[in-house]
Amino acid sequence: MELLQLKYFQTVAYTEHVSKAAKQLNIAQPSLSLTIKRLEDELGTALFERTGRNIRLSPSGKILLKHVNRIFTEIENAKREIHSEEQLISGTLNIAITNPRFLTGLISDYINLFPESKIIQALGVKSEICTSLKKGDIDLGITGHPIEDEEIESRVLVDEDIVLALPSNHKLTGSNKIPLSRAADEPFVTLANNAEYRDFTTLLCEKAGFVPNIAFQVDSHLLVEIIKLDQGVALLPISICRALGLNHIEIADDSATYPVGLSWSKHRTLSSSAENFRDFILSYYEQNHAIFKVQLVL
Repeated sequence: MELLQLKYFQTVAYTEHVSKAAKQLNIAQPSLSLTIKRLEDELGTALFERTGRNIRLSPSGKILLKHVNRIFTEIENAKREIHSEEQLISGTLNIAITNPRFLTGLISDYINLFPESKIIQALGVKSEICTSLKKGDIDLGITGHPIEDEEIESRVLVDEDIVLALPSNHKLTGSNKIPLSRAADEPFVTLANNAEYRDFTTLLCEKAGFVPNIAFQVDSHLLVEIIKLDQGVALLPISICRALGLNHIEIADDSATYPVGLSWSKHRTLSSSAENFRDFILSYYEQNHAIFKVQLVL
């Protein structure tokens, strides 16, 4: 069993498609298929279940992938110990997030404190971030709803209050707190570029007893404009409403909070820079907890 075989296996496991994996690895498909076949022969078990052109991990494949991830993580850990962090790892940080707002404000404070830092930030959905953490492609991930996986360590940064944003002249303006069901007949504005959050707000409405009437599905910039034009209401985090000066009402429903989580690999040794950034993120959210809640308790 060779590391190259395991790397090929890992790539096929995450793409679930031999052709896509071969293209990603820049090798011929028959060569990749043969490598996987030899690995299966060596282990005496099928690693994938094949259904037409699509494949998925077999129970044995899932076990192997967990250990393969750990093998490559340990190799990376060894490199970090062998080579000086100051010389080869420097201050470069790799982080992926599901929404840019999770780093708004935070990133400027961090760079002001550590101006030599180098940050590579990517956007992705939670499943992609989880995979990148397991493969060691990134140091940290921030997602709506913390990642739940046996290979990932996650901390809840905040349970942010979700409020109903609405035009300033709306009939509900002036109310202190309302059940979400009172907005059942309103046209809703939702985000077009954030399926995870959109699914969350739809579920929130369904828990309140109605399916939202989606009048507009737009990006975050148009969403604000449409609300101010009296064309609909939207379920938004309180920090966004405050930052943009949007009229809003507190929601009485207990489930109207959105958890944000910070995650990293349990088995990967973080560089001192990544550890420092992780601790800074945890501290920042703790110190600024009040801006994510309706009641500003300072």
